[in-house]
Amino acid sequence: MILSTFAILGGASGFHASAAESNATEQTIIRNEEQVSIQGTDKIFTGNARIDRIYPANNKMRSNGTSITFEPGARTHWHVHPVGQVLIVTSGLGRTQEWGKPVQEIHPGDVVICPAGIKHWHGAAANKSMTHIEINEAEEPGKVVEWMEPVSDEQYEK
Repeated sequence: MILSTFAILGGASGFHASAAESNATEQTIIRNEEQVSIQGTDKIFTGNARIDRIYPANNKMRSNGTSITFEPGARTHWHVHPVGQVLIVTSGLGRTQEWGKPVQEIHPGDVVICPAGIKHWHGAAANKSMTHIEINEAEEPGKVVEWMEPVSDEQYEK
């Protein structure tokens, strides 16, 4: 099943519906005070993760941006993106892994490019939180990610 993170979390919850989500034909400013943080759900995360939507896809712009802060040990479930994903680590210490490959450490300033269709996960290190900005593009409206099984402790600790 391919859904956006926000479809799983209840749609645009935590983000003020504005011209940014409609067929906007002019520049939109999304005010900080219009946005709230959302707690990640155990349907897509292990551990505590806070989601801050930066911008939604709109009109012909199919990308969306989100900032996610993972508490120590927190991580996404395995997943794939039909169009790929870009992660920009902004703080802390993180981990990411492609299916069948070793776990990689990621640091502030690192950019992780996840190609389309590659099964992977990402999250914080065991003893330090991590925040990254993720940029996703929809294959078609609402189709940003396919969520899969949780990352086991054994997989995470490798």
